[in-house]
Amino acid sequence: MSRRFLITGPPGIGKTTVLLRTIQILRVEGLRVGGMICREVRVRGVRIGFKVEDLESGRWGWLANVDFKTPIKVGRYGVNVEDLENIGVGALRRALLDESTLIIALDEIGPMELKSQLFRETVVDVIKSSKLLIAVLHHRVNDPLIDLLNSSNPITVKVSLTNRDALPNTIAREILNAIKTE
Repeated sequence: MSRRFLITGPPGIGKTTVLLRTIQILRVEGLRVGGMICREVRVRGVRIGFKVEDLESGRWGWLANVDFKTPIKVGRYGVNVEDLENIGVGALRRALLDESTLIIALDEIGPMELKSQLFRETVVDVIKSSKLLIAVLHHRVNDPLIDLLNSSNPITVKVSLTNRDALPNTIAREILNAIKTE
């Protein structure tokens, strides 16, 4: 049974929502889930950026914003590598080291996050660890890190309008089965 679960699909389809609902189900089952989430931020219906959040502490910072004047850009967004590393990578590292955390959630492996070498190194450590991983994968990311992830024989689900409501239960059931068979 796979220990890696990937959630992918087009922008705005609900990948992060599927991940968050899956985490809720697993926590109700008494499992500890650590890691990071990236949420879009909208003002009056217009996306202005993304925040990065530590799943356990709730601490957050800016991953990217249209108003950031940084040398690192992805599309129209200036990327804030400092918050990504301090909050997101910090959350992933704590989840890796904490023996009571069985599952690591990672939202997302995408172009903005891949601007950080520390993020890349941490994701490699997560992939090589024995912990269960649920990761959101940007739909068009093309990177050697994805080859490493795919070599771990992940279960990959593509979110669509027709399956997104059922996916959290499906993914949680697969994870619970993986834990029970250990």
